[in-house]
Formats: sequence, C-alpha cells, structure tokens
Amino acid sequence: MRASRALSAAFVLAAVLDLVCLAVGFRAGHLVAKPLLMPLLAASAARAGGPRLLVAALLCGWGGDVLLLSDSEPAFMAGMASFAAGHVCYLVLFRRHGPARARAGLLAVGCAVALLTLVALLWPGLPAGLRVPVACYSTLLTAMAYTAATRLGPAAGLGGALFVLSDTLIATGVADWPQPPRPDFWIMLTYAAAQFLLVRGALDARPAPVTAYREVRSTTP
Repeated sequence: MRASRALSAAFVLAAVLDLVCLAVGFRAGHLVAKPLLMPLLAASAARAGGPRLLVAALLCGWGGDVLLLSDSEPAFMAGMASFAAGHVCYLVLFRRHGPARARAGLLAVGCAVALLTLVALLWPGLPAGLRVPVACYSTLLTAMAYTAATRLGPAAGLGGALFVLSDTLIATGVADWPQPPRPDFWIMLTYAAAQFLLVRGALDARPAPVTAYREVRSTTP
C-alpha cells in the first residue's frame, strides 16, 4: 500500500505540474507532464491490487492522451478509439458489481435526454467525417458514466460525470463553440479528476477479502 500511495502522490504532482504549465501557456511542460499521468495512476492501481480491466482502461486512456497531443484528424480519431476501448474496459468492470441501484431508471432517462440533446446541438458544427464517430463515442461514454454511478457509488459517479464534462469541452472546441479561457486547463482538470475518482470508486467497490478460519480443536493431555 505504501508504494501505491507514493505512486498516487506522484500522479497528483504530475497533474498539478501539467495544470500549471497549461495555466501559464508553457506547452513544452504540458507535452512532458501529460503522458506521465495515466501510467502513474495505472501503476498505483496495480500496486493496490486493482483488477486488470482497471489497469487496462487507464492504459487505453494513456494511449488517447498521447495521440491527442497531435492536432491532426487521424490522430484525433485514433485517440477517440483508444479512449473508447478504455470505456469498454470500465463498462465490463463496473457491471461486475451487481445490479443497478434504486432510481437507476430515472437516471437512465436523464442521461439519454442529455446525450441526444448534446449530439443534436453539436452535429451541425462537427466536420462531416467526425459526426457519426463522435455520436457513437458519446453514447459509449454516457453508458460508462451511468454504469459507474449506478453500480459503484458517488465517487465513481462523479468521476463519470467529470469525464463527460471533459470530453464535452473537447467536442465543443472541435465544433467551434465559444470556449472558456485556457480551455485545455479545464479539460485536463476535469479529466485527471475523473480518472482518479473512477479508480478510487473501483478500488473501494472491491468485495472484502474472505478470511479463512481453521477450526481449532482443544486436546486434553
């Protein structure tokens, strides 16, 4: 556990460094710090005994992070595919934690309405070649966030919601919507927090280890 905590601290330090670089416009620092985030978090999860699917999801995120450092459309498509693979890992992992909780149906309706509204609003501004892939990716992302909230609990649910927010900021940028100052700062802030909370939720939701007790029989001399 000590090694896992040290790696988590290194992840937080790298995330803070990345955010500072983005806040001051130091792109070279961002190019160095961003690719460190997911490997550190994946190593921390592995050292904490996290399941392989959790580590795989984080490594898929790392692939997406690296690919999205490029501004080209092929790199964007490949990065989106890498993140989509990570969401599939998350979905499979989260669904192992039993049935959906109470009021999941109401949340499902809210997620579906939000998804359809967002895709409809983004559609006209997206390049023609990205419309269907973005719609499919958004559906998968929303399903992951919904499953995190209904199968794991508040921490993972917040992580899923922040992941949706982070990717929505990216999509609105691609669609040429007005952006907040330093949009990359807000994208990375919500993304790093999302991945950290998903990891915490997945680790906290693990079943408690079963302790085996041996029957002790007393003997008389």
